[in-house]
Amino acid sequence: MTSIAKRAAMSLANWRTAPHNAWSFQHVAEFVPTATIQTRTPDSERTVAEGALRELRVPGRDGGQIPLETHFRDSHTDGFVALKHGATVGEWYGDHAEPESPHVVFSVSKSITAVLAGIAAADGRLDVSAPVTAYVPEITGSAYGDATVRDLLDMVVSVDFDEAYLDADGAFDRYRRAMLWNPARPDQPEENMVGFLSTLRKAGHQHGVRFHYVSPNTDMLGLVVERAAGMRFPTYLAERLWGPMGATGSAYVTVDRAGSSRAAGGICITVADLARLGQLILDGGRTADGAQVVPAAWIEDIRTKGDRQAWVDGNFFYMFPDGRYRSCWYDVGDGRGSFCAIGIHGQWLWVDPTSRVVLAKTSSLPEPSDDPTALHEIKVLGEIARTL
Repeated sequence: MTSIAKRAAMSLANWRTAPHNAWSFQHVAEFVPTATIQTRTPDSERTVAEGALRELRVPGRDGGQIPLETHFRDSHTDGFVALKHGATVGEWYGDHAEPESPHVVFSVSKSITAVLAGIAAADGRLDVSAPVTAYVPEITGSAYGDATVRDLLDMVVSVDFDEAYLDADGAFDRYRRAMLWNPARPDQPEENMVGFLSTLRKAGHQHGVRFHYVSPNTDMLGLVVERAAGMRFPTYLAERLWGPMGATGSAYVTVDRAGSSRAAGGICITVADLARLGQLILDGGRTADGAQVVPAAWIEDIRTKGDRQAWVDGNFFYMFPDGRYRSCWYDVGDGRGSFCAIGIHGQWLWVDPTSRVVLAKTSSLPEPSDDPTALHEIKVLGEIARTL
């Protein structure tokens, strides 16, 4: 719940800033246009219990051990779900959180989009080795003009763009205005996603050689999947992934003024369904009743491939020094086969095949990106997975 006065203080200009984001991240549709993926199923009410999380202690920032609940509060956690062998063994929600409200998962959206791309490939609709222009011809002449779909998936596009989340007067602000995430400026023309992406230019190296994390790559991937599928992104996501995997909560995605989905960061789902996705991936794309939703070969490719040298030469090497990146998922490189999806402001989906544990976390950290906080969270999630 939030008061009338508190809600009145929130706007498109500040919805991603603290303290507003503790509420707005669960009510994105009040700020940005959205398209429905799924409405909540009538029988999706659940009993919430801390379960196995209650007694856990985890590393603190000072090197000591602290109660897990203390870590949750310190890291602005909104919701947390832990699964072991497919069963919920613990949940935790902040006092302000609404477990059944869809929470924006930011760049975890990239990992979801890449899973959908794998389904489209298995459907025979998408060729990941094809040029991007085979699906979105209007971006010819841009950085994407000679890139392949695989370049998008592995974040190895050569593009002159910086992921500057706090930019207020440059390319990233312009990008967010095109996505309707930032207020329009009267001195600047209106743009949509395709128009903005078409203006991006190539950097000084070739595609495919260096990991360079930029969100426009996955927005382009969303357009490619949409064109390949022949239906709107949220419809295809609902019909081929979200519904078949048994998601029960409401879900939606933000859209631009042309109705294009923000596939790189605009998906909003419940933390319980985020955990359900993790379990699906852990189980090789197969549901508990045996339905093959995601091709097993696609998941095996995520878990075993990825250009190690491109990762080493890229800009996120410090995060997982022994890791890799494949199809918008991170190989943790911890010797346990763990892999994860990550979003700014503290969104995590952690999968540990050795422990058969899935951890899903949504948060409202004040800063979009904070390296020490992210590195500490990696340590904590690994510890929880091993302990469970």
